[in-house]
Amino acid sequence: MLIPEAFDFTFSSTAPATGDDVHSLPEAISAGRFRVGDKDQAANVQLLVGHCRFDSLDAKILVALLPKLVHIRNATRLTRLVEMLIEESLARPPGYVQVVGHLLEVLLIEAFRTKINTPAVPGLLLGLADERISKAIRAIHQDISQTKTVAQLAKVAALSRSAFFCRFKQAVGIPPMEYQVAWRMTIAKDLLKTQLYSMAQIAERVGYRSASAFSLAFTNYTGTSPSKFQHMAELTAS
Repeated sequence: MLIPEAFDFTFSSTAPATGDDVHSLPEAISAGRFRVGDKDQAANVQLLVGHCRFDSLDAKILVALLPKLVHIRNATRLTRLVEMLIEESLARPPGYVQVVGHLLEVLLIEAFRTKINTPAVPGLLLGLADERISKAIRAIHQDISQTKTVAQLAKVAALSRSAFFCRFKQAVGIPPMEYQVAWRMTIAKDLLKTQLYSMAQIAERVGYRSASAFSLAFTNYTGTSPSKFQHMAELTAS
């Protein structure tokens, strides 16, 4: 299970807990290993929990467009990677830190590749996996200050307008123009949080002719005005 962006999360049993189980606290049993519940009983679930960080400058923008939850079942290659990761973490042979780091990178890539190979779940990853649609997505990303029409994007993808529109929606889950707006608003949110730009500057950078036009589009999309969003972001940061 991958959770691309989360401040906290909770695992719970399908059956309600009883007695002292509700108040069980993790107890360290060895380096990096913890036990919750009665030590004398067999464990009914084992969890390997880790955290990955993207060093890319636009990581927050890309993460915001990933699925909120990626649940993978019956992935043999992933199972082997997890087993190797556990072995390295427990044995800690010389150089294990570097090995674990590389295993985590491969694990993350393999997890997203597994997700891409699931056609029933459209999204940005599935769109980027499509050679033609990915060209249109990159065209949107490269210069968001200029509005790309469906005809222009279809030309980039070397498809007819109708074929491109259907293929894009099927892969990404939303029409190309809706995706373009979503990308603009994602970038706008990031710029607003930095508090380094005026509304007019942000409007120009994300493709709107005036601050008022940007404010209206932002409010319609997010349900709150840019200034209010910026104020809320400032309060959260402080």
